[in-house]
Amino acid sequence: MQPFELPDFYMPYPARLNPHVDQARAHTREWAAEMGFFEIQEGHHIWDETDLERHDYGLLCAYTHPECDGAELDLITDWYVWVFYFDDHFLELYKRTQDSEGARDYLHRLREFMPLTGTEMPEPTNPVERGLADLWPRTVPSMSLDWRRRFAVTTQALLEESRWELANITEGRIANPIEYIEMRRKVGGAPWSANLVEHAVQAEVPAELAATRPLCVLRDTFSDGVHLRNDIFSYEREVREEGENANCILVLERFLGLDTQPAAEVVNDLLTSRVQQFEYTAVTELPLLFAEFGVSPQEQADVALYAKGLQDWQAGGHEWHLRSSRYMNKGRKSTANPLLAMLAPSGLGMSALRISPSGLGLKRFNSFLHVPYAEVGPTPLPEIYMPFALRLNPHLDAARENAVTWARGVGMLGAVPDTELTRWSENDLREFDFALCSSGLDPDATESELDLATHWLTWGTYVDDYYPAVFFPTKNLLGAKLQGRRMLDFMPLDSAALPPAANPIEMGLADLWARTTGVMDAAQKREFRTAVQSFISACEWEVLNHVLHRIPDPIDYVEMRRDTFGSDLTKALSRLSHGNLVPPEVYRTQTLKNLENTAADYAILLNDLFSYQKETQFEGDFHNGVSVIQNFLSCDRDRAVEIVNDLMTARLQQFERVVTHELPTLYEEYQLDESARRVLDQRAVELQDWMAAILNWHIGCGRYTESKLQERFRSAPAAPVVAEPTPALLFLRPTGLGTSAARIGGGLARAGRSAR
Repeated sequence: MQPFELPDFYMPYPARLNPHVDQARAHTREWAAEMGFFEIQEGHHIWDETDLERHDYGLLCAYTHPECDGAELDLITDWYVWVFYFDDHFLELYKRTQDSEGARDYLHRLREFMPLTGTEMPEPTNPVERGLADLWPRTVPSMSLDWRRRFAVTTQALLEESRWELANITEGRIANPIEYIEMRRKVGGAPWSANLVEHAVQAEVPAELAATRPLCVLRDTFSDGVHLRNDIFSYEREVREEGENANCILVLERFLGLDTQPAAEVVNDLLTSRVQQFEYTAVTELPLLFAEFGVSPQEQADVALYAKGLQDWQAGGHEWHLRSSRYMNKGRKSTANPLLAMLAPSGLGMSALRISPSGLGLKRFNSFLHVPYAEVGPTPLPEIYMPFALRLNPHLDAARENAVTWARGVGMLGAVPDTELTRWSENDLREFDFALCSSGLDPDATESELDLATHWLTWGTYVDDYYPAVFFPTKNLLGAKLQGRRMLDFMPLDSAALPPAANPIEMGLADLWARTTGVMDAAQKREFRTAVQSFISACEWEVLNHVLHRIPDPIDYVEMRRDTFGSDLTKALSRLSHGNLVPPEVYRTQTLKNLENTAADYAILLNDLFSYQKETQFEGDFHNGVSVIQNFLSCDRDRAVEIVNDLMTARLQQFERVVTHELPTLYEEYQLDESARRVLDQRAVELQDWMAAILNWHIGCGRYTESKLQERFRSAPAAPVVAEPTPALLFLRPTGLGTSAARIGGGLARAGRSAR
């Protein structure tokens, strides 16, 4: 008996079958035999021909790549046979035996079979190496060096992050939800699949666009859709039969205390949300991106082909899961319908215009039903987990006075010209007490260092208040974009003269940039400028959500909230004190990312608990973890607060695990010397101070108490203001979401040309 009934899936795109499917099946059967996939490996049976026939990867690739020619389908199918074989090979030889050291050596050697230039490789010693040695030179010659780098990174992540699964199995540990989504992208391999889509449709993503938010969101939502769908279909095999614990249903069973069926339904809701986020990004954010970057018609066509290829993959992958003997699929019929495939609209964003046979996805409308300025009252705070001691800088009192002087000097106190932002009086600033926060963030800083840190906190929080006050009420995305573009002029990488500052944001940034970057080399300046840009772009993302009246889904929220909280800025500043003692590749490891992301997530969710009333009731804002959880799980505030606190605790406990378990392993693996180890140990202490200081500041400052909010926001609307069209009308209006985004983008492009 199946452990649960499969939910009603949202799949708006019809699955189509590549006509070369039989050729691909025959070709890959011969290729697998040639590579040795059917041979006994170190006493372990991995596959035989019957396994390959039953799993039918030829059918998978014919469904996920319906338009490529026969030769390309053969190549793509060989890649998928190889990656599924690797998964089972690694399971038998290393996961079941829990051979962590052997796994590390095995995975490290596979890097040598992915040269970016040339064809030199070692002699293969097993079928996995043999397959990769054959596939790599058949694939990369037709692609750019940028694509090769991206493909090598995702292939390496797919292979090497399998150790994360192995470590969790060995420890009997189940990941927290945020960790799971992040790591599943790497272990599950869908970003790797997205790279292969570019190859299959013969359309590369332009290098200058590959790292932008819209393209990253297309890739990540595609990846999450693929993995969450697989988790639902594979739960019985992975959890019940193989003893795996990397499955989102299992994660939510444990984290939310749910039975299997409701946990599966929540995973399906998250899957639906990610597919709809894909649609939303393609329709609303790509046109803005094209306008902002001046993307040529050919490059726009390439991106559109890529996006359509990802869409085809989602539909085809769903169809294959319904048919493959590898998965639990009783009780669900195929969604493939040749007539539907001919009649259904095929363009991006057209799913809203038709009824899918596999689910309406009507829950999408919940994201547009926010009522601003709802009176929620003070938030009942739970018991907050904090194992680290607080230390305060002895220069705290001086920093408090210097912060007021600095803020007055750059124009932050009093009214802002042409706006209604008058909320920062001197008394407000003293109640905010940013020096208290920075004093705990860096208890050992000199007086000048503490002043600089306090002024950055002051500036960042002022920006955080400025955007809602200036751009939210008028839904002025163009104005927000132009403000962001102007801010770049105040962060020169050379000695260029600055333009006159038009507001306190620009005046403050000009001063801070000069004081901060004077000791930086060119590379450090670029890194720091990128960190500030990430913060600014995230503020623009919030404005766009207000334009569309859209509450983000939990995954999009957490990932963007790191930027709106200034996490990259904090990281860039901290690394300045580290010098060059730690190799750059170590900072790129998942261990260091986990160390910093867990601390950041704890801090942002903590802030969400304290700021819920301020943002919801007084600012009409919905960018808050409590609001996001309420909307996604359809629960009340108190339950959402409980879940947010549980997430905070889980991330902080993961931080502790990184410090005690993962950092020592990293030191050994990279053979770091004592000086590098001291730097990273100190980084862990810095983050402990950071989290303790942020909790202390939220408790001790007057920024979030109701009486102070009433005084500061005395001019806020007294009743909810609802001026939005209903969600249904958003889809029926003749202009449509996509065209309105294009109009905004066109205005930005024209303004940008004028500025240049």
